[in-house]
This record gives sequence, C-alpha cells and structure tokens, in this order.
Amino acid sequence: MPIDLEEMLAPGSAAVLTMEVQRSVVGDLSMLPDLKDAAAKVGLLDHIGQLLGGARSTGVPVVHCTVGADAVPSAPPNYPGASALAKRRESPEVRAAGSEAVDGVDRRSDLVVERHHGVSPFTGTELDSVLRRLGARTVVACGVSLNVGIVGLTVEAVSLGYRVVVATDAVVGVPVEYGQAVLNNTLPFLATRLTVAELCAIWATLR
Repeated sequence: MPIDLEEMLAPGSAAVLTMEVQRSVVGDLSMLPDLKDAAAKVGLLDHIGQLLGGARSTGVPVVHCTVGADAVPSAPPNYPGASALAKRRESPEVRAAGSEAVDGVDRRSDLVVERHHGVSPFTGTELDSVLRRLGARTVVACGVSLNVGIVGLTVEAVSLGYRVVVATDAVVGVPVEYGQAVLNNTLPFLATRLTVAELCAIWATLR
C-alpha cells in the first residue's frame, strides 16, 4: 500500500521533534566538539531552521526535546556516556544555559520537553502525553545524533505507535559518514526518509 505523505504530514496529524538542538550539544557551549563540527560541516542548523519554518507556516507544531545539565539523583550511571553527561554539571554556565536554543533556531512559538536522564526523549518525560494532546500520529525527527539519539527517538516512537519521518539532511552523526550509513541501513526499516526540501514542498501544498 503506497504511503499517503500528505495525510501523514498534515496539521493535526504530525508534529516535528528536534533532538538536542541546544547550546550544550551543537551550540556555543557544546561539550561534544566532534558532533558540533559535524553539524557545521553539513549545515545542520540551517536545514533545521528551514524545516521548522515550513512546519510552522503550515500549522504543524514543533516540540524541542532537550537534555538538562542536572541529572536525576536516583538515575545510576548505567552506561558509559552517563559519565560524559555528568561533566556538564561541572560548568556553571552549562548548567544555567546549556538547554537554551542555539542561534538561528527560535523556540518562542514552540513547546519544549526536557529530560534529565537516559538517551532518548520519551522515557521519563511527558513527550508522549504532549503529542497525544496535539493529536499527532506522525513525528518528524531532526537534530542529533544518528549515533544514539535519533535512533532512540525513532525506536521509542515506533514502539508507542507513531509513524516516524526522518528529515535526512537535518540530522547528523559522528563521523558524518557513519551517520549516513545509519540513514541508509538502519532507519529504512523504521521510518520514512525525506529531505527538508521534500517535506517543505508537501507542507506547501497543505496551506
């Protein structure tokens, strides 16, 4: 059965999720320099800005999924990356402003859901409830990274019954070539893949 992209992406049916598009990840306070450099290499923030503009102009809501610098005390360091995340707490500036939006990505008209442990945006947050209140059945994923975060978002969303679209030029991994391999070999089994231009063209027909 062919996919009805207009139905999937229509206002009232879809929402855009940004993943960790924030100062402490890909912005001026980044604790992950390789990821920040990869994002710059592919023009990630410009593409995300275009994607969000297309969504908003069509009435598709945007939800920013961020990670806080403060860890939940009861959450154990049960994976190697937890120690790296904990280092964010050592910087007062990161603790205070790391979750803020990066330059060029305006959140003022959008929703923000922050997590404080784990590696994906649904676990331990109200994201699922927010999306269901919005009536969203499709999520459009963008942000970082294709190493962990975007894959985790996609798997969790599918497990919860959502359809997932990944904006292929608005995501990145480290190294960039590895991220492309994930797009080509892992995500096709879980999600529909469209470029920002393709998504915006579909939304333009729905205004």
